[in-house]
Amino acid sequence: MEIKDFLAKLVAVPGISGNEEAVAQLISQAFEPYCQEVRIDRFYNVYGRKTDVIKGDMPKVMIAAHMDEIGLMVTDIDKRGFIKFTTVGGVDPRILLAQEVEVHGRQKLFGVIGAKPPHIQQREDAKKAIKIKDMAIDVGLPYEKVKELINIGDAITFVSPLTDLRGQMVSGKSLDDRAGVAVLFQTMKELDALRFAADVFFVATVQEEVGVRGATISAYKVEPDIGIAVDVTHGDMPDAPRDETFSMNKGPVIAVGPNMHPKLTQKLMDVAKEYGMDYMVEVEPRPTGTDARAIQISRRGVPTVLIEIPLRYMHTTVETLNLNNIKQAARLLARFIASLKEDWKEWLSY
Repeated sequence: MEIKDFLAKLVAVPGISGNEEAVAQLISQAFEPYCQEVRIDRFYNVYGRKTDVIKGDMPKVMIAAHMDEIGLMVTDIDKRGFIKFTTVGGVDPRILLAQEVEVHGRQKLFGVIGAKPPHIQQREDAKKAIKIKDMAIDVGLPYEKVKELINIGDAITFVSPLTDLRGQMVSGKSLDDRAGVAVLFQTMKELDALRFAADVFFVATVQEEVGVRGATISAYKVEPDIGIAVDVTHGDMPDAPRDETFSMNKGPVIAVGPNMHPKLTQKLMDVAKEYGMDYMVEVEPRPTGTDARAIQISRRGVPTVLIEIPLRYMHTTVETLNLNNIKQAARLLARFIASLKEDWKEWLSY
C-alpha cells in the first residue's frame, strides 16, 4: 500500500481520544504484513514487533506515534433536536462554525455545526467570535429521533477526507498525528531492505491529545532501551513567526532539548548527514507536547529522541503536509536503527 493511500484510510476512520478502537483495528491490519507480531492492548495501543534474527545483546527500540485525534463530545440534546457539545483535546472554537461532523451514536449521523447568523445578532455580538455554548449540531431530525439514536457522551468527529493539493502536498483532518503513524508504517517497509540488529516495537499510541496516556502505558509495558517519538511540528504559514515554523520542503525536523537524549539525537543527525538527507532542528527547552515526554521518564528512564513532520494549520480540519517528509523521516529512522551496532550501549550515556 502506498503511503498516501494508507494515510487517506487513516484520516477517514474516526478515533478521538478515548474512542480509538476503529482506527486501532485498521492500524493493526496494516502492520501485520511487516511485523512478526502485532497486538492491541486493553486501551487500544497497537504494538507491531519487528526484529532481525535474534543474536547477542540487541537494543530494544520503541518508535511511537499517536493515533488519536481532536474532536467533540455530546453534552446535551435540546427539545428541538439540536445537539450541544464540548471539545476533546485542543480544539480552537474559532474553527467550529459551519463544520461538517459525524455523531457516533447507536447510528452514525451526519450533521453541521450552526449558530445564529450575523443578520439577527446584536451589532456588537456580530463582531465577536461565537462561543461553543452558542453553537449546536443540526442532524435534521426531531428531538424524539435524536434521543433514540444519540446518548450524552457520544463522540463527534469532523468530516474532512484527505485531499490532494499541488505536488506532494495533501490536506485533511487528524494528520496530527496520523502522519506519524504513516511514518511508522513506511519505516517497517524500509527496514525490510536493510540488515539490522534490534528488537523494534512500532507503537501507535492512544490519548496523546489529552495527556500522552497511551505512551505512558506502552513505554512501561515495552520497557525499551531507546525511545523514538514521531509527531508533527508547525510548518511555515502566512504571518507565522519564522523562528517558530519550519519549511515544508527541507525534510523532517529533529528536536533538541532536555526531553531528548543528546548523544542519540546527535547520532540521528550523523546518520542523516551520512546518507545526504535533509533535516531541520527545533529547540525544545521544556518538556515537549509529544509522546517523548512520557517515554523519557518511564520506569528508570528511557533515552529518547523526537523526530517531527512540518504541518500547517495544526488542530484544524485542513492540516497540510508534504508526503515527501513522511518518506524521508521513515528512511532516516530505518537507517538510524540499522546503525545500532555492537557498541549501541555507548550511545546511551550522557
